[in-house]
Amino acid sequence: MNTSEGSALRRAVDRPRAGLRVVGEQVEFYLKAYAGIPVVVRRYLGEVLRQLTAISFGTGALVLIGGSVVVVSILTASAGAIVGLQGYEALNAVGTDALTGFLASYINIRLAAPLIGGVALVSTIGAAFTAEIGAQRISEEIDAIEVMAVPAVPYLVTTRIIAGTIAIVPLYALALIACFATTQLIVVLGYGQSVGTYNHYFSTFLVPTDVLTSVLQVTLIAFVVMSIHAFYGFTASGGPAGVGAAVGRAVRLSLIAVMVTALVTAVLLYADPETLHLSR
Repeated sequence: MNTSEGSALRRAVDRPRAGLRVVGEQVEFYLKAYAGIPVVVRRYLGEVLRQLTAISFGTGALVLIGGSVVVVSILTASAGAIVGLQGYEALNAVGTDALTGFLASYINIRLAAPLIGGVALVSTIGAAFTAEIGAQRISEEIDAIEVMAVPAVPYLVTTRIIAGTIAIVPLYALALIACFATTQLIVVLGYGQSVGTYNHYFSTFLVPTDVLTSVLQVTLIAFVVMSIHAFYGFTASGGPAGVGAAVGRAVRLSLIAVMVTALVTAVLLYADPETLHLSR
């Protein structure tokens, strides 16, 4: 075996080993962050509230446009518009356009709103968390915090995970309203369907518990996304370019995690056939 073949073989062996090492580092980091929740509750609730304000309304120039509230609402409203446009056209082609209200109550709450809400969370709050913590890492602020005997992981990471998970509930409520309202506007005003027909099928097939289930689903997505972005920010290295690379890796993994989490939770939460009111 020549030198090049030996190097290729070593790389092939080391690649899965390096991947497992990264997974182990992430699991260790997440366990340490979650173990810091009692410490945060006792000492750093003020920091959680500060992060909640920054997440919901933004900081600096973002305050003028409402921060994440506006971004998440606009994205989910766009998803609702697509459901209205595509749903009405598809049903109208087979003469069942009256059932567009059913699609709005079923697809929006089970698929469109949670997925788009998760993607919006990744692109706004998650990326900002990675950049912020990464900037603190490369400027040695995290080292300074640890020198002052302040536990860096609970103070910087756990507080943000808690704040992001809490903030997503009111944000998602507004986003869900925007999603429903946009679909109704498209169908009623755009296509001229009567309000009574739309509301009849919408209320008939809307299961109230699905709303709570959807909130639970997107809360779990937020928890996973915040954890991933905090890890990549906390372990960033290599200066500003390294922080940018960490943001990119965090966004890539978070988008995959959003899809997987949404799929798993949908299977677990919506597997009961009684959650669809076909008998009415």
